[in-house]
Amino acid sequence: MSPDLIFWLSLVLKMAVTAGFVIAAAMVAERAGAAIGAIVATLPIAAGPAYVFVGLDHDSAFISASAIGSIAAHGATAVFSLVFIMLAQRSAMVVSVTGAVAAWFVVAFLLRSVPWTFLTVVAANLALFGICIALTNRYRHVQMPAIVRKWYDIPVRAFMVACLVAAVVGLSGHVGPTMTGLLAVYPIVMTSLMLIFQPRVGGPATAALIANTMWGLVGFSACLFTVHLAVVPLGTWVGLVLSLIVSVVWNIVLYGWRRRAVQRRIIRS
Repeated sequence: MSPDLIFWLSLVLKMAVTAGFVIAAAMVAERAGAAIGAIVATLPIAAGPAYVFVGLDHDSAFISASAIGSIAAHGATAVFSLVFIMLAQRSAMVVSVTGAVAAWFVVAFLLRSVPWTFLTVVAANLALFGICIALTNRYRHVQMPAIVRKWYDIPVRAFMVACLVAAVVGLSGHVGPTMTGLLAVYPIVMTSLMLIFQPRVGGPATAALIANTMWGLVGFSACLFTVHLAVVPLGTWVGLVLSLIVSVVWNIVLYGWRRRAVQRRIIRS
């Protein structure tokens, strides 16, 4: 079998596997409501497999360096969420999503141009999320209406995620670790949720879903911190597994905290 054929078969398999992860998570999110759905959506569903596939072709030093680019770019996701939440209150889907995506790329490339150290990029990441969480917290409590799935939902999600995986895997050998890290954390899951939900449930309800992702995204930051710190001393695969555990534990704790908060509100009422 020729090397070119092996490459394309491998790429198609990687795209299909990752798209399957995202589709499954999105279906859970539809049935669980904004708060729980947001927790599921902020697991490293797209970036995790992308890092695994890049890890098949590169050493642990490349993965660790890529994580710095990912941490910087992930800070742009806080701004991406903020812009969408604000625009979605009154604007149509095209305006809301286009504004959010444009904001992500502008902020991500600005952050990428900074010569970060691990400590400075962590500080910038957490500061961005702290500010954006404070500004969006009041939009979290809109009720999510019942959703009737349409025939094109799954193909749209699968196509978007597959394109991200193709970009990350295909370009990683040519653009270096920082750009690879940036591409790996583009918020493809959140973008797909915006495109699917806003025309069906409206801007405020979709904005509530995105607002509820903010604390879960902080857990994804912790996942990326772990990738950078763990893959070199522990090895690529141990480091990536440990980073996944960090993300899952964070979301379990977040779920418990939100459940107790809901119970306290019920008792008070």
